[in-house]
Amino acid sequence: MYKNDGAGIAERFPNAFLAAFPVSIETLPVLHFFPGAKFLQVCTVGCNLSCGGCVSEILVGHAESLAASGTALTIDDLLGLAAAHACSGIAFALNDPIASFPTFCRLAERAREEGLSVGCSTNGYMTEASALRLRERVDFVNVGLKGVTEESYRACGARSVEPVLRTIRLLHEGGVHVEISAVYRRGREDEVLGAARMIAAISPDIPLQVMRFVPFGDAGLGEEPTIYASEGLCDRLRGILPWVYLFNSPGTRYLTTFCPACGTSCIEREFFGPMGTHLSGEARTVCSCGHALPVQGPISPEIFYEPGMMGGYRVTRGLEMVWAILNCLGVQDHSVLAGIWARVLRTGMLGKELHDRMNNIDAYLDLVMDFAHQTGREEAGRDLCGYIRERLDYIRERTADVPRPRVYYAMGHPLFALNAGRFEGKLVEAAGGTYVNRAIVREGKPGVSISREEFLELAPEYLFTSGFLTSPEEDSLRYCTEHGLDVPAVKNGRVYSMHPSWDFGSPRWILGLMTIANLLHPDRFAFAIEEEADRFYRRFYGVPYRAVASNRSFAHPGAERR
Repeated sequence: MYKNDGAGIAERFPNAFLAAFPVSIETLPVLHFFPGAKFLQVCTVGCNLSCGGCVSEILVGHAESLAASGTALTIDDLLGLAAAHACSGIAFALNDPIASFPTFCRLAERAREEGLSVGCSTNGYMTEASALRLRERVDFVNVGLKGVTEESYRACGARSVEPVLRTIRLLHEGGVHVEISAVYRRGREDEVLGAARMIAAISPDIPLQVMRFVPFGDAGLGEEPTIYASEGLCDRLRGILPWVYLFNSPGTRYLTTFCPACGTSCIEREFFGPMGTHLSGEARTVCSCGHALPVQGPISPEIFYEPGMMGGYRVTRGLEMVWAILNCLGVQDHSVLAGIWARVLRTGMLGKELHDRMNNIDAYLDLVMDFAHQTGREEAGRDLCGYIRERLDYIRERTADVPRPRVYYAMGHPLFALNAGRFEGKLVEAAGGTYVNRAIVREGKPGVSISREEFLELAPEYLFTSGFLTSPEEDSLRYCTEHGLDVPAVKNGRVYSMHPSWDFGSPRWILGLMTIANLLHPDRFAFAIEEEADRFYRRFYGVPYRAVASNRSFAHPGAERR
């Protein structure tokens, strides 16, 4: 991202931003600074670290191609967009501002002149001089910790955590509102506990966001802790810091701010995609008992709801869903990939259009062919759609006249219900089930928390948990038992966790459809799922199914087995 131009170190792509769109501040994520405020989220490409399972892999691993895609936005463009969308400020996120630091500093200075607040998400791995320069130009920062050991940072291409801790101290001492996000990988509880102690030594009022590790890219499922275990860790962390929150865990109550004096719920939030949350109910910065929360600024009277796949890191998942199709079409050229991503960003397709087409089976197949035409891969598109269509039509024909059992679809916790219009529900209906989530009139991204009474009234005979952010079947059953969710699905042991990326976001959903059909109607279907998976993986990825270990990526078939 930098070069020596003869006079010193200079940016290779100055004053060039890849994308910008309005978001709620909680999706950056920042929780204790002007809750509910709308910010213009901006990004460039590239990063100073290289972390396994990066949620922003597209922006980091394809920086060169994306930077050359010809879609750059200028600082003037961004200020115009911020004004047009009535944003309170501008926030740099998705990739690290240190990758475009002089450009970000110029943007921050111009934004401040316009009366806008400025913030960013950063890994904090920078020199003291850069940290001091940053703190003069920002109002809030989310610093992402990779751990507290040299091992954790060396795995990301860095030397140690010390520069990050120095950055946190300097920002906090300089009056910048600081929040910390810490990655929690299975078996690394001591690292997160150590991070909490380090933060407490700087200030106990700094919020700690626990990022339950979700394996993308080259990371394996073995590194992913369960939601149940993550909540247990948060209980321990709250003995060190009062403001601890759990992300990447749909349905958790650990996103809500509770008064430390009396335990009253003060700011209610719920899951809003990877690394994001959203205000969902009551919100106040002074508890009814009189205790004031360490929250800076008022709560916004109007909450901004991002359309489609917009909002924080949900954008990266939307782009990866596009990549998932392109990968199955055999598109490997980085410049071609970048061109498609750039077109998706430039046209605003991530808003409503892509979301709607990704959540409809037949529209999804049309989308495949659209991308096939755009990349000159029409034959590969017909092959992929033909494979899917053959199995889809067979299942639809065989379920045309069957009794339809009641099926409920959750994500994470059993009481986090997917939206009525979600793709997973379309699979249930195609497989001969009744998607009971349609009775829930509220919507979120990608669903909403429901009450015990609502769940009991739905009375599902089958309970599926999404393959994207899931819980093991034993955890779902335990949760249902502990909370008296004694519906037929629980009584009869028909509680299932779907295979990663087999029910949404990737053409592999056809494997999920066959799995659901087998479970709902064993008298009509007996798909050999392992054989079907091997056939699909060999045909569209060029690898045997057992050659890769599953993870949560949409684009990749999984991580290479070691």
